[in-house]
Amino acid sequence: MSDTPQSDSYQLVETRLQQPLDNGDVVCNLCLWRCRLRHGQRGYCQAHVNRNGKLYNLSYGIISAIEVDSIRNKPVYHYRPDSRVMSIGSYGCNFRCKGCHNLEISWGVEALDRLARGQSTDAWVTPRQIVDAALRHGVDGIAFTYSEPAVWLEYVIDVSRLAHEAGLFTVYVSNSFVTDEALEAMAEHIDVLCSDIKSLSDEFYRDICPVGRVEQVLGSIRKAADLGIHVETRTNVIPTKNDSLDELAGIAAWIRDNLGAASPWHVTKFFPAYKLSHLPATDDAVIERAAAAGRELGLEHVYAHTAISCDCATENAPVSAWLDLDPDAVGNINKCAASCCGDEGILLRKFEREAGLLNGSG
Repeated sequence: MSDTPQSDSYQLVETRLQQPLDNGDVVCNLCLWRCRLRHGQRGYCQAHVNRNGKLYNLSYGIISAIEVDSIRNKPVYHYRPDSRVMSIGSYGCNFRCKGCHNLEISWGVEALDRLARGQSTDAWVTPRQIVDAALRHGVDGIAFTYSEPAVWLEYVIDVSRLAHEAGLFTVYVSNSFVTDEALEAMAEHIDVLCSDIKSLSDEFYRDICPVGRVEQVLGSIRKAADLGIHVETRTNVIPTKNDSLDELAGIAAWIRDNLGAASPWHVTKFFPAYKLSHLPATDDAVIERAAAAGRELGLEHVYAHTAISCDCATENAPVSAWLDLDPDAVGNINKCAASCCGDEGILLRKFEREAGLLNGSG
C-alpha cells in the first residue's frame, strides 16, 4: 500500500523524508543539500515547500514529459536489453548544470512557481493512471528521468509499487546526489540505477553542477549497488572540462574497484547547450580513446556513444498523447485541494543566488 494519501485531484503531499525542528524550520533529507527551510521557503530543487513547519512536495503527480523508447536510450544495456520503457519526468532538480539540455523540464522553476501560485495547467496523473498508460502502450518498464527523480521520491515510490504489481520493472536515471535515507527508501522499488559520474574532480562538480564533493556522488552510487540495485554509469565527456585521458581512466578504475569489472560504463558525447554553448561537441576520437582506456583497465562492458549525449526530452510528443484522459481535464488548473498554495511559496531562491544563477532579489 502507498504511504501517500490518494486523491482524485491535485494536492500537495507530505515530503517523505523530513526532519521538523522546534522553531518551525524543516530539514529535507531527500538529497545531499539537506535544505533547512523556513515557512514559505522552497529548497534548492524548488519542488518542496515548508508550510507551517511541515514539508510538502509540490510536484506529486505532475508530469512534464513522456516518451516510449528502448531501455538502451537511458542508456542501460545489461538489464532487459531488448525491452521498451515508458520514460516519465516531472519538474525540479538538485543540480544546476551549465550544459543542461532539459532546462525547462529539469529545473522547471517557472512551472513550479505556477504550481505554488495555483496557476499550473500541467498534466496531473495518478500513479495508477501512469501504470495503466504504460500497460496500454505495451512497455516492459517505467523509467524516471528528464528531471532528478530524488526530488519526486514520493511519486516515484508509489508508481514503482504499482508497476511491480503489474509486472513492470523500474529504472531510475539520476545524478546520484541523494541521501542514504532516500536510497534505502527506494531500494525495494527500483530495479535499475543509471547514474552519472561526471568527473572525479571536486572542482568540476563545483564549476559545472555546482555541488561540493564528488565523493558524495560516488558514495551514493556505491550505496545503491550495495543495496542490490543494478547499476550502470555514464560519463558525458565535455571538451576542456573532463576530457583528459587521465581523468577518464580514473573514472574507469573507480568503477572497476567499487562496482566491479562487469559493471557497465557508458561514455557519451557532449553537445553544446546553455552556458556551455561556446564549447565544441566532443570529438568522436576522444570518446573512443576513453572507452579503450576503460577496457585496458579491466572493465568488461564499456560503450562509446558518439550519437547520444543525455536522456533528453526535447522532441517528445505532448504528454496528453500518451494518456487516456479527457484532453480538457489534462489542461485544468491545478489548485491544491488543501487550499495551501499561494505567492508565499515562491521563495527567496537563496540557494540559486548563492550559486550565481539568479540576478536581482528573485
